[in-house]
Amino acid sequence: MTPLPVTRTDVTFTVERSSCAGWYYTGSDADFTGSNGRPCVVMAHGFGGTKDSGLEGFAEAFAHIGLDVLLFDYRGFGASGGDVRQTVSIENQLEDYRRAIDFARTTDGVDPRRIIVWGVSLSGGYALTLGSEDPELAALIALTPATDARATAAASKSQYGLGHVAKNILAAVRDKVATSRGRPGVTIPITGLPGELAALALPGLHENYHAIAGPTWRNEVAAKSLLEIGSFRAVKDADKIAIPLLVQIADHDRCAPPHAAASAAEVARGHVRRYPCDHFDVYPGRKWHAHVLSHQIHFLRQQLSAAPSKTGQGIDPRRETVG
Repeated sequence: MTPLPVTRTDVTFTVERSSCAGWYYTGSDADFTGSNGRPCVVMAHGFGGTKDSGLEGFAEAFAHIGLDVLLFDYRGFGASGGDVRQTVSIENQLEDYRRAIDFARTTDGVDPRRIIVWGVSLSGGYALTLGSEDPELAALIALTPATDARATAAASKSQYGLGHVAKNILAAVRDKVATSRGRPGVTIPITGLPGELAALALPGLHENYHAIAGPTWRNEVAAKSLLEIGSFRAVKDADKIAIPLLVQIADHDRCAPPHAAASAAEVARGHVRRYPCDHFDVYPGRKWHAHVLSHQIHFLRQQLSAAPSKTGQGIDPRRETVG
């Protein structure tokens, strides 16, 4: 049977004195439609990403099974507003997610009690934070999540060496000092080749990020963003999560330490799926995408067909490995 076409609409929603731009997908199947409307998945990218960079495949798949989807850019990135561009602020991006959730809850045809937060990499950590503060959410999906900056810092020192880390930190401090004095800031590439100054510069990461990059993505980020993410620890609030959670871990992840994601999932008592792959191998066109997506859809069918509960309690991550 040929799937019904997916309807995608450009939308914007207000955040403080600016706005976020998004794509709104309307579910093309009635399977999940209840007396109060359809569920809606709210999703955004990770560190420096934009909505047109590898996320459309996930959004379209969710819409094909009958879920609405709001896929958006953070302020300062992609098509969104904001005078300060290419700067990752944990506080601001979490606020963007909150306003996106509010927008979804007030959209015609959406059941406000069936909102799902979906995140990948850095935004996978955001999903945990949002779930810890909003018990009215229906479910959370955290794909290759960055959950603990301390673990990331330790991995960076081991993978890159102290010299590379020190250069990034120096650029971050110079940026923070310059902008605090009203001077032009310092930027660094998000990805670079091994040996280059960049946030991500391990072999293959530059090519992998560019493979998913959309037309609005820029290989540039304010250097002080590294200080921001260096203090983010989603794991510290994981024990407050009381709604269903799926954590999907890439066991060979060189960007978001897998052991930290597993620890956060254990604290949150979430469902866990593990894959023998690296950080970017879960995107459309890559070997593990179909597995990852099918597990997400299975999880959502389970959670949205029943009343919210902590059905993930007691799951042993070792029994959830995919290979």
